[in-house]
Amino acid sequence: MDDFVSQVSGVSALAEPARRALYFYVAAQPEPVSRDQAAEGVGLPRHTVKFHLDKLVEEGLLDTEFRRLSGRRGPGAGRPTKLYRRSARQVAVTLPQRHYDLAGQILAGAVEAADRDGVPVLEAVHRAAAERGRRLGSGVRRDGGDASPLDDIAATLADNGYEPRLEHGVLVLQNCPFHALARDHTALVCGMNLHLITAMLDELDRPEVQAELDPAPERCCVTLACSPA
Repeated sequence: MDDFVSQVSGVSALAEPARRALYFYVAAQPEPVSRDQAAEGVGLPRHTVKFHLDKLVEEGLLDTEFRRLSGRRGPGAGRPTKLYRRSARQVAVTLPQRHYDLAGQILAGAVEAADRDGVPVLEAVHRAAAERGRRLGSGVRRDGGDASPLDDIAATLADNGYEPRLEHGVLVLQNCPFHALARDHTALVCGMNLHLITAMLDELDRPEVQAELDPAPERCCVTLACSPA
């Protein structure tokens, strides 16, 4: 959720027309630009440009550096000029949340492993998904106490865009973070989801919770439930 809020904040920073124009102007330049260059480039007063450029820096969309544009050094060379350039930060917001970057990392790692280890690609995908699931599970802070066995996993899945909902004792995932891929490559993505979530359960040490394939329209193909006592 924190990452989603950060992404929305970054996008909203570009909603203001002057700020958006400055961002695209700076991004289009081959070298970092000064406030004066930016003001001339977008046709705005320097004090307005300063305010918006610094807001873009606050949001992580621009980076700064200081350099003497004259190239001179030593006494009399003047103060370095603050320059702006596009940052390496990538901003993308989709609703419902999608995590195609995660799918890409799993699939790319699987292709490399299949080539390196000589295993079938599908097996490598399942291994890579399981490894990512273990990593996600290892980062969960457990509340303990009287919490439901499904609470830890639900919180983790929510953070990764699955939108878990408890329905009659079954944890249903209302959203597939890999929706477009699942639509065109259903068996591949459903298997990837299942191995990721199963490995997450193992890492959380929740043997009483079982994940299984239970496809239905407009939701993830995996559901979770506690085994009967």
